[in-house]
Amino acid sequence: MEERKEITGGFVEEEEALKEGNLFSELKLYCVQLMDFLQNPKKKPSSTFSSLLHLLQRASPVSLQPFFDYTLFPLLLLFDAAVTCRSLSKTNYEDRTLWFSDSEHDVSDAVAEVTLLCLEELLKKCYLGSVDQMVVILKKMTYGALLSPSEASEEFREGVLRCFKSLLCNLHPCFDDSCLCKQVRGWPILLHQYDFQFPGPAVAKSDIVLQECLLAFLQSEPASPIVGHWLSLLLKAADTESKRGHRGSLRLRVEAFVAFRVLVSKVGSADALAFFLPGVVSQIGKVFHLSKSMISGAAGSTEALDLAIRGFAEYLIIVLDDAANVSSLKTPMHDHSGISSREDKPIASFLEELRQLPAKHQEDDDSECVTRSVEKGVMVSDFREKAKSNSIGKDGSLRVKRTREWIKNTSAHLDRLLSVTFPHLCIHPAKRVRQGVLAAVQVLLSKCQRTLEASRLMLLECLCVLVCDDSEEIALAAQRFLRLMFSSRGKHQLESDMSEIFSRLVEKLPQALMSSQESLPLSHARKLLAITYFCGPNLVADYLIYSPVKAAQFLDVFFFCLSHKSAFVGSLDKLVSARTSSSGFMRSIAELNAVIKAESENSERSVLQNRKIVSLPENVHTEYELPRVPPWFVNIGSHDLYQALAGILRLVGRCLFADSQIEGSLSAIADIPLGHLRKLISEVRTKGYHSESWLSWYKRTGSGQLVRQASTAACILNEMIYGISDQVIANFQTMFGKSSLSGNGECFYADDNGEYCEFVGNAQEECVWNVNKDGNARIQLIDCIGNILHEYLSSEIWDLPLESSSVSHFDGEGNLNSYFFHDNAMLQQVIIEGIGIFNICLGKEFSSSGFLHSSLYMMLENVICSNFHIRRASDAVLHVISTINNCPSVGHLVLANADYVIDSICQQLRHLDLNPHVPNLLSAMLSYVGVADKVLPLLEEPMRAVAMELEILGRNQHPHLTTPFLKAVAEITKASSKEACALPEKAESFLKEVKFKISNMDKEKGKHFSSSSHIMDIGSEISDKKTESCSSGADLQEEDWESILFNLNDSRIYRRAVGSIAGSCIIAATPLIASDDQAACLIALDVVVDGILALAKVEEAYKHESKTKETVEDFILSRFPHVHQDNVDDETGENRLLPAMNKVWPFLVACVRNKNPVTTRRCCRVISTVVQICGGEFFARRFHTDGIHFWKLLTTSPFQKKSHPKQDRVPLQLPYRKSSKSSEDDSVGEISSLKVQAELLNMISDLARTKRSAPALDAVFKKVSGLVVGIAFSGVKGLLEASVNALVGLASIDPDLIWLLLSDVYYSRKKDLPSPPTSEFPGILEILPPPPSSKEYLYVLYGGQTFGFDIDFSAVGAVYTKLHDQVFTKQMYT
Repeated sequence: MEERKEITGGFVEEEEALKEGNLFSELKLYCVQLMDFLQNPKKKPSSTFSSLLHLLQRASPVSLQPFFDYTLFPLLLLFDAAVTCRSLSKTNYEDRTLWFSDSEHDVSDAVAEVTLLCLEELLKKCYLGSVDQMVVILKKMTYGALLSPSEASEEFREGVLRCFKSLLCNLHPCFDDSCLCKQVRGWPILLHQYDFQFPGPAVAKSDIVLQECLLAFLQSEPASPIVGHWLSLLLKAADTESKRGHRGSLRLRVEAFVAFRVLVSKVGSADALAFFLPGVVSQIGKVFHLSKSMISGAAGSTEALDLAIRGFAEYLIIVLDDAANVSSLKTPMHDHSGISSREDKPIASFLEELRQLPAKHQEDDDSECVTRSVEKGVMVSDFREKAKSNSIGKDGSLRVKRTREWIKNTSAHLDRLLSVTFPHLCIHPAKRVRQGVLAAVQVLLSKCQRTLEASRLMLLECLCVLVCDDSEEIALAAQRFLRLMFSSRGKHQLESDMSEIFSRLVEKLPQALMSSQESLPLSHARKLLAITYFCGPNLVADYLIYSPVKAAQFLDVFFFCLSHKSAFVGSLDKLVSARTSSSGFMRSIAELNAVIKAESENSERSVLQNRKIVSLPENVHTEYELPRVPPWFVNIGSHDLYQALAGILRLVGRCLFADSQIEGSLSAIADIPLGHLRKLISEVRTKGYHSESWLSWYKRTGSGQLVRQASTAACILNEMIYGISDQVIANFQTMFGKSSLSGNGECFYADDNGEYCEFVGNAQEECVWNVNKDGNARIQLIDCIGNILHEYLSSEIWDLPLESSSVSHFDGEGNLNSYFFHDNAMLQQVIIEGIGIFNICLGKEFSSSGFLHSSLYMMLENVICSNFHIRRASDAVLHVISTINNCPSVGHLVLANADYVIDSICQQLRHLDLNPHVPNLLSAMLSYVGVADKVLPLLEEPMRAVAMELEILGRNQHPHLTTPFLKAVAEITKASSKEACALPEKAESFLKEVKFKISNMDKEKGKHFSSSSHIMDIGSEISDKKTESCSSGADLQEEDWESILFNLNDSRIYRRAVGSIAGSCIIAATPLIASDDQAACLIALDVVVDGILALAKVEEAYKHESKTKETVEDFILSRFPHVHQDNVDDETGENRLLPAMNKVWPFLVACVRNKNPVTTRRCCRVISTVVQICGGEFFARRFHTDGIHFWKLLTTSPFQKKSHPKQDRVPLQLPYRKSSKSSEDDSVGEISSLKVQAELLNMISDLARTKRSAPALDAVFKKVSGLVVGIAFSGVKGLLEASVNALVGLASIDPDLIWLLLSDVYYSRKKDLPSPPTSEFPGILEILPPPPSSKEYLYVLYGGQTFGFDIDFSAVGAVYTKLHDQVFTKQMYT
């Protein structure tokens, strides 16, 4: 085995040696072919270049490094040739190769590009051996980078930059600890997680052995021309592509910025880069300015913009680092630092100052010699000693002395650039750009606080904008960094800066809102929100509470921002898109573009609004959330803008509540907006005192300006009060609090060693906005809300008209602008939402403080408001209040406060002239709430008032209230019917329970009742009991019987109440059945149906209760024979059904006689229902007497007219009724008459089919049968099916008569008559002899002569066949 291992190991070493040999042989072959190509340019290139590229990609860096120079030489020659043939100004290209002529050589694009790929791969894997070699390569690449787009292809110029980047990436620090390369990081600081353009070095640092430090050379003054030239070339290349517009190369622009960042990081010295700062600022400034207008092409590339921002920040923190410029800054660094540092920071600063001292003195000609040698590209030696020389301050040097004055001037120039560009970049639509801005702001605030002191406030503002960014990743990173700054030693300075920013932002908020760009006011408001939240209540208290003038100014600012005037702000494109086209045919091109742009913006922003929405508790489910955007703000700004403004007001309200130093501060600040409401109320009262018209008042008060100001004031008050609720702080912690627990995202800070690390919070700090809601503060809050509600519920506000129909049209009031009514509706909507917000804030204390009782009735009134938005708001608020008060529904809420609601209704029913809306309110409340059955005992007094209003005098006094009162009666009747339907089942169940207990007691043996038992008076409804001493064994039985008797008594009382209310409803609605008003008649018919059903169920329940009572009496008499029984029964009042029906019947007949098709059809259905409920015997005589009015409707065909003016009686016309509007000439439509006859036939069918209702037709059976048969034989399409159903129903009463009526006509025309089965039976003609004329048919003799229903013999056969199959055949076999 060992021998085998030795052999195997030997083979491995031999294989590696063979690989190196093969690599060299292949490289040699390819290099010879490259040289041959250089000497014979006309020769077509073979696969040499692609094979060489594949070989370089496969080879490892270790195996390729020994052959680096060998491979580099032909590639550089070929690259040099490619640049030469592409240069338009060959006279400027000095260093030419000697063995070929420029005029004869031409390198194609394909060869040149593959050459650059090979060169890039070689530089990526191999390190440079000397400074001379690097200088030569850089010089060659410089000429390549100078080529313009017209001289070289995009791929060629991009390849040059990639080669330059690969060369820089392979530069590593040397092993000398005292070398200057140890002072630089050597890699871009602000690397993003998606930055794949910065690959790691292919060569390990331990494998590099250099005699000269290349990084130190780049930092030296001799290399300054090279560094400066390449900085200019890279930025110029990026700028060139941006100027080319859509023809510009995005990849080339990106590669330019990537190479720029790598070059800056490799140089990494403030001395080496400070001189070129103005040029870099100028070029980068162009990039930032272009980002405002360019959204496509190379100039609009978000990736390139992100790289430019990060590269610019990296450049600044190298040149303007506070630690690097400590010698020029007089004050100690830790005094102004916003980031915590170690205690030995002054020592580090002292050491930094020592490093700035000159190490050695060199002569001036040494530096000039090195510079000259670099420019010529010749070999440079002993540069390290010369690099350590202090060349600062010499004329013509590329170094600048960074004095305090220089820093001040540079900072001023930078501030002008950053102030113009960074605020726009913070709200850039691309997430990657905003991430780059955040990284730049973090490092600049960390490392350049003193040098960029003029830009500190602007950078803090940018950070506050990013704190509220739509991207959660950016927002969390910004929040973590801001919290880090507040936890540092510079906290007091930061708070002072934030206070200054707060004051400035508040002053400029109206100006920002007037901006044409929608994103600017949003970012401005978000900055203000972030500062307010992170600085805590102290900032708001110092600004508002201790300065009444500032408080008034602050509220004035928000009055402007949230007022209706804001509708005129925004971009013209947005206003044009919202405005209808002025042309009558189509929109203009500008309008179409504006619409498309607005829609795209809205669609993009709608996705990002979920995280910012402040919602109600989880168990509150409404159509919309409270608080919501005011109705006038919907068309003004975005939802995010309002959420930011409202968030500030909520924090202000919470601060005022939390401030315990000044008592009543919340009320004092709330009085400022409350004054606008009081002014409006006062003006409305003045109008009433002077009997002024609404039009005059509207013009006198500034065209509704007072109403709009009051709406804005109510909106501000709502948001301030909502800020005190617990939901607000929970939502703010959701918005801003995640950063204390999460570590995702970029958040860099500078540590004490100058390194940049990622900060991850590991503890959640206590929120400064948590307030202690003690007793005193709570009392002040309740007082403040009470003051606001007092104005909210003022009658003057709710008297404002909502529609023109509610305004009397005199003195020209018909010309009132529609905006006046719209403004009034918005004011009331906001106030209603405010009541819901106050309930959310106070919780159950809203009810205990009496606020619910005073506002509930008002909200129920607005449930029936004519304005949809007010109805919707009232519904939402009622659901919110129900949920907070642990009520399953609004009905349960009203039920819990029914006494207050019913009392208010009764009070207003006494003054209908002042409260004409009460009937509608009563009906809507009962239908909307859905618990009318639960409040039936409380409806006795309202029902009495309603019944009075439905009498003759009441209807004459308030005719417009008849229908609303009927609706209320209908709702009460529905509730009574619902309760009555449940009574029989309960009574029957109770009877079974009593019988079960009695049977169990009879089975028990050995138990005797005591002689001194409990004596009960059955005759007095078993309610009075005489209790005597009894044995302990009978106690349980006595308690059970007492419970049974109490339940029986309660059931009787409730049954009587339900029956009484149902009877009252029937009495009130019955006269209106005969009304000419169709709506009133239909409602009255519904009342009758529900009322009759309720009375029937009440009587049914009474029967079960009577049986229960008899059972209990029999049992007690069997046990206690000596008990006296009173047989007086006062339950005679339960016979309500038939007397009520007896009063209703004449009005049903009158309804039919009115000949209104709609009411007649409904009346037929009602008669069918009530007859089945009451029984047919009761209606037999009535159909015999009054049936003529029903059967008359079946005697005339709807398609033929016949008038009988002499036979019609003129109905009695009462003086309070309107004159009859119907006449014989104004006939009803054929289809309507057809529907009435079909409904009447259906009524006959329903009455005849059931045994309970069939007796109603006994007295008129022959007449009805004749009429129905005549209609069926006429073959009228719309009546055929209904008549056949009626005949089927009539046949269930007397099939023989129906058969005779049908056969009389059927066999009179039939030739093939059936023979009798036997001779004993007579024939058909003997039984039914043919009539001499059609008027002699049996159906005509029974039903009477009809008009228009002529016999259709085809229909006769069809009807006879149907009846024979459905009725007669079944009877034959049964």
